[in-house]
Amino acid sequence: MPLLIVLLLLAVAVFGDKGLVQVIKLNSQRAALEDEIRRLEDANQALREEIQALRSDHRRLEAIARREFGMVREDELIYQFRTQEKRPAEQGAVVPPEELQGGPDLAPAPAQ
Repeated sequence: MPLLIVLLLLAVAVFGDKGLVQVIKLNSQRAALEDEIRRLEDANQALREEIQALRSDHRRLEAIARREFGMVREDELIYQFRTQEKRPAEQGAVVPPEELQGGPDLAPAPAQ
């Protein structure tokens, strides 16, 4: 009987709500949360530095405005080039002979 009581107490100490298994699991969870906190603190510090740089470095702010919003200075000219749509032959399609010789409006030269 005393051996049964000791085994019961040992089982509660190991597997109970406040047992050894639960303590190990909580310690592992705590370590993971502390790592997450450190990672988030590092990210926050990087963001603080970015904010400070944006407030003080006008060239950096200008570069972001140009890249993200397409902004330009008043004295700059912007050239926009339209990309030509690929013709069917460039896309690998089969092109009828009349289109190869100048299009459907032009008749092929008569054979002599």
